[in-house]
Amino acid sequence: MTAVTAGTAVEATVETTAEEAEAAFDAAVAADERIEPRDWMPEAYRASLVRQMAQHAHSEIIGMQPEANWITRAPSLRRKAILMAKVQDEAGHGLYLYSAAETLGTSRDELLDKLHAGRQRYSSIFNYPTLTWADVGAIGWLVDGAAITNQVPLCRCSYGPYARAMVRICKEESFHQRQGYESLLALSRGTPSQHEMAQDAVNRWWWPSLMMFGPPDDESAHSVQSMIWKIKRHSNDELRQRFVDICVPQAETLGLTLPDPDLKWNEERGQHDFGAIDWTEFREVLKGNGPCNEQRISQRRRAHEEGAWVREAATAYAAKHAAKSAAGSPVEDAAADVAEHVEKEATA
Repeated sequence: MTAVTAGTAVEATVETTAEEAEAAFDAAVAADERIEPRDWMPEAYRASLVRQMAQHAHSEIIGMQPEANWITRAPSLRRKAILMAKVQDEAGHGLYLYSAAETLGTSRDELLDKLHAGRQRYSSIFNYPTLTWADVGAIGWLVDGAAITNQVPLCRCSYGPYARAMVRICKEESFHQRQGYESLLALSRGTPSQHEMAQDAVNRWWWPSLMMFGPPDDESAHSVQSMIWKIKRHSNDELRQRFVDICVPQAETLGLTLPDPDLKWNEERGQHDFGAIDWTEFREVLKGNGPCNEQRISQRRRAHEEGAWVREAATAYAAKHAAKSAAGSPVEDAAADVAEHVEKEATA
């Protein structure tokens, strides 16, 4: 027997059969209601969410690396401040998403262990190098632009914590995309060498950005079921087409050329036709054979190991204050902290 409420939202309070629980879940999804952590859900739904949110969270923290590579070499203090703020935002996005995944009973430590062991993936786009300053702009315009196209529909995801996390993430990603576009615009309208640098960056990031949406629909292992559950709202190919149609007029404004000789407007479809994607390259990068796969995961493991003392200190601090709270009132705890601080300062 599985416990659920009598209403459509399947919260565990009333005894009912597994069949009734599943029917209530299906009804909630069909009615565009949110599934919450305490609600009954199929194990396959839970597993699919954990897989997607983990990959998303991993992509955010791995994605900090290519741009952090340019923080110390930004061309101005303004550009440095912008880039630092963006990298901090990506860390925050990872935090939101790991927290959302934890509502499904999967700890952050478990997810990170799987990432470090190569048992969970992150977006293939972050296994490409940032060779010039223009790459930072291209990532903002193309990579973050692709992310927004893919993630805005996730604000209507059927799972509540994921959908709510995506609202803030998409707002910040939109700002990142504008920053990247503005940076490329400045380079494109600069000296001939700056324009060439911008064009080179777009040439290298265009095709990997199209791969970000995942394999073609007929090769995607998860898309159909995710759309039935309303985790996703659109297929990979639909989102990829939408992204291409958005980018073409933006590229014209930038004065840059998208590196696809087959790219053209199809009057009959009312959309742009574009060339064939090299899915062999995509699969090789996913297998770990991309330009920076080994570098990215090695740096992530090293950062995790070097940060162990911070996690240990935070755990000890939380345990100390939990013990104080059990022994005295919050006011007494605060007074004790002040007294301890004053004593340390006096004896320093």
